[in-house]
This record gives sequence, structure tokens and C-alpha cells, in this order.
Amino acid sequence: MKLSGLEPVSIGPGSLFVNIGERTNVTGSKAFARMILAGQFEQALAVARQQVENGAQVIDINMDEAMLDSKAAMVRFLNLIASEPDIARVPIMIDSSKWDVIEAGLRCIQGKGIVNSISMKEGEAEFRRQATLVRRYGAAAVVMAFDEKGQADTYERKIEICQRAYRILVDEVNFPPEDIIFDPNIFAIATGIEEHNNYAVDFINATRWIKQNLPGAKVSGGVSNVSFSFRGNDPVREAIHTVFLYHAIQAGMDMGIVNAGMVGVYDEVEPQLRERVEDVVLNRRPDAGERLVEIAEQAKGAAKDEGKKNEWRALSVEQRLAHALVHGITDHIVVDTEEMYQQVLAKGGARCT
Repeated sequence: MKLSGLEPVSIGPGSLFVNIGERTNVTGSKAFARMILAGQFEQALAVARQQVENGAQVIDINMDEAMLDSKAAMVRFLNLIASEPDIARVPIMIDSSKWDVIEAGLRCIQGKGIVNSISMKEGEAEFRRQATLVRRYGAAAVVMAFDEKGQADTYERKIEICQRAYRILVDEVNFPPEDIIFDPNIFAIATGIEEHNNYAVDFINATRWIKQNLPGAKVSGGVSNVSFSFRGNDPVREAIHTVFLYHAIQAGMDMGIVNAGMVGVYDEVEPQLRERVEDVVLNRRPDAGERLVEIAEQAKGAAKDEGKKNEWRALSVEQRLAHALVHGITDHIVVDTEEMYQQVLAKGGARCT
């Protein structure tokens, strides 16, 4: 898959996971919604810029708000982004449930973006029409696992809908398979409802099946949904996102809409928390949800311990630099790099003598 803003982005075998910034979404960010509703588009641009600076390779833009002229807001915001090279360098994902908003956005973006989304919920004829227009505009498309019967919530339904959509797109619409991004629906787990316990497993298994059976297609999803039952407890949500992505990426997930600040490093999640989160994500035991709830408040309290956050500063300079690189921490980079440089000089001097 080849995308672009002002700069090209290639996604294929060997590519790293693509982080799609989620904060420029009025339905997912109350702060961003307030800015847009108040007409504070300069402040809203700062949110987009921050996402790119934090490592988002694509930014998702959604203006679906009942009190807003979504079409006008989408056009205005995209036109403002076009004049900001530090934002416009990354591809844009135009996110809306309204086709007229998507089409208005497609007329504004530079380069090759992504439409989020099309589906068969209104039948095959409308699906073909929208897919044909997306292809004409030269964009890639997120295809939701959604048909006339509703959203796919089981493994069987997910693969059935994705296979049907793929055949229509590739065989009938002549849509490039490499520009198809399936979203097999990420739903909340650990809700206390037994039917929800296998949602993450079904997504992961469907991802694996899509990558093995639908050549060229990519897989994406809204990662924040999986942890929704723990809203208000960011440390647990971060652990759920981290563990879920660890397994989903291994299964072939290519990209996801996610707040990069809410994803950690799998091996650095506290062991007991990681085990209980993994029990929930992989549905390994019937009481997994209750066991995670038991330690949820403890995890939330541990995250507030500021002393633990800086424990890594007591490590060796090599370990400190490695930690900073993994976590994107630049606060001490000058001091640590100079210390490392001096060590290298000293070792070199010892060899010379």
C-alpha cells in the first residue's frame, strides 16, 4: 500500500505497525470537540500537529457532531492542514458516517489518503457505488465488517463479511486489493457479560484469517474500544491496549486508530497486571474479568507513584539511552549522550595506551 501526504508512506511486508492518531476526532476527544464547536481551529491544528510530533504516521479526522455542520468543518479543517507542511506531510484518514462529508474531504486532501469507512450495511449496490468513487478519487478504503444484518461480532461473521466484501471489491469494482483495509470490529472486553469475553480473540483470529486468505488486504481497528469497560483507569487501559496489540500485530494487524500515549511496551507491563490482562484479552479463564478488577485500583495507584517513573535514571548510561529511545523521552538526551561519548573516548584512549 502506498499512501502520501506531502511525503510518501509505504505499508507492506516488513513494515512496522502504523499508528493512526485518534485525537482529531470530535466523537472521541471532548477537548477537540470543544475547540471545533467554538470555532477555535488554530488550537485544533495544534492537536493535529502534536499527534504527528508524537509519531502518528496517519491522522484520523472526524467531524460527526450533531451540533456541527460536519461537511463545512471537515473542509475548513483540511484546508487549514494543507497550509501546514509539518502536519500535511502525513496521509489523512477522512472519518465519517456521512458519505457527503467523506466526498467533500476527498476533494480537499493532498496526496493519497484513506476513507473511513465503507460497508455493506446499506446493501451491495450502495457499497459498489461508494467503492467506485473511492477508487476514482485514488484513495484507500477502510471496509467495516458490517452488512445488512448488522456489525460482525463473532469470528464466523467477521470472516464471512470480509470475504464477501473482498470479492465484490476485487472482482467487480476492480478495486486494488492493496488499498483495502478491513476493520473486523474491536469491541469492549471484561464488561461482565459472558458473550463479550471472546471479542478480542475473535478479532485476532479474524485478522490472522484475513492475512492468510485475502491477498493484499490490510487490517486495522479502533484500539481504544477494547478497554472501554475500564474508562477512568488509564494504567489498566494502557496495559490492555499493549497486550492486545502485542497479539494482534503478531496475527497480522497492520495499523490501528490509537492514542500513542496509551500504549506501552509489552515486556515492561507490571508482571501481575500483564498476566491478568492477558487472561482477559485471550479469554483464558472464566473469572478473568473479576481477577483484573481485583487489582485495577492497585494499578491505578501505582501509576501515581512519581518516584517509580524515574527509577530508570539509576540504570547504566547504555540502559538509560535504550529506555529513552524506546519511550521517546528526550528530556535527558544531551546529558546521557555526552556521558556515553566520554565513555567511548575513555575506552578508545585505554586501547591506544
